[in-house]
Amino acid sequence: MIKVIVAGYQGKMGSTATKMVLSHTEFELVAVLDPHAEINALWEDAAFPDVNVPVFKKKEDLVKKVQADVWIDFTIPAVAYEHTRFALEHKIAPVVGTTGFTDAQVTELKAYAKAHKIGGLIAPNFAIGAVLMMQFAQKAAQYLPDVEIIELHHDQKLDAPSGTALKTAEMIAEVRATKKQGNSAEKELLPGARGADYEGMKIHSVRLPGLIAHQQVLFGGTGEGLTIRHDSYDRASFMSGVALGVKKVVALEEFIYGLENLL
Repeated sequence: MIKVIVAGYQGKMGSTATKMVLSHTEFELVAVLDPHAEINALWEDAAFPDVNVPVFKKKEDLVKKVQADVWIDFTIPAVAYEHTRFALEHKIAPVVGTTGFTDAQVTELKAYAKAHKIGGLIAPNFAIGAVLMMQFAQKAAQYLPDVEIIELHHDQKLDAPSGTALKTAEMIAEVRATKKQGNSAEKELLPGARGADYEGMKIHSVRLPGLIAHQQVLFGGTGEGLTIRHDSYDRASFMSGVALGVKKVVALEEFIYGLENLL
């Protein structure tokens, strides 16, 4: 049994991850963490009436009382790095779905994990279909280098562009030289109308109620176009990837960025 902590368990993604862990025969949920939780509470859900999982407000109290193998983190960008570093320091392998890490933070986490031989994973998107979408886009960019990315999420998302969009752009940039797209004489009548720029490709962020997580990558060529799109209609779509990450990180001795590296 892999012993698991879920940080951010009261959020929508954290709640879904908590239920996934409880439903998985190879996992044991040993604690949940949220700074807004009630003191001395037990996690409760009508679907799991016989489960008594301790709830913690502070991570420092949690590690004094609970031993765990994996730390699932679906919190917020402001604390995700601190949580991930804390988990590594306490020899708990982190599986992180929170986005907003800087390149410097990811580099530092990789170095720490490698030096101490601890596994870990940050995945901008845990949906298997989304990972395939990014890989397909990278392949297409070798032949159709003119590309723009449109990502669409719910209106409570805290970062823009999404981690998935940035990861897609990074993967495309690995096989595509930086190039200025569009008309060199183009003028934005409203600042930002053409979207954010990543090595010449444009990224557009949409935030609307009713959406979950969606992305399309648009390619243009002479006389043709190609659109690669992925849609998550329910947060349950991410859980197969989270479960895969939990199983894999306990055997790793390095920190991985991107679920595609475990497929």
